[in-house]
Amino acid sequence: MIKEFLLKQVIKRQLKGVPEAEIDRIIGLVEKNPELFKKIGDEIKAKVKAGRSEQAASMEVMRAHQGELQKVLQK
Repeated sequence: MIKEFLLKQVIKRQLKGVPEAEIDRIIGLVEKNPELFKKIGDEIKAKVKAGRSEQAASMEVMRAHQGELQKVLQK
């Protein structure tokens, strides 16, 4: 319960202006497959540490995991 609340607060801060229903949907996706999202986050951090911009690193990693993300979104 507390973990979900904190996750929601972090996501709200990152996605200002996004409707509450969409934030709940994102949280649900992360909760269904936390390993995938942890892996994506770790890869983005590694690329940023290596000198890429956060946006470029995010796009690159998301493209690399596009198939997995589509499967999660279809469920």
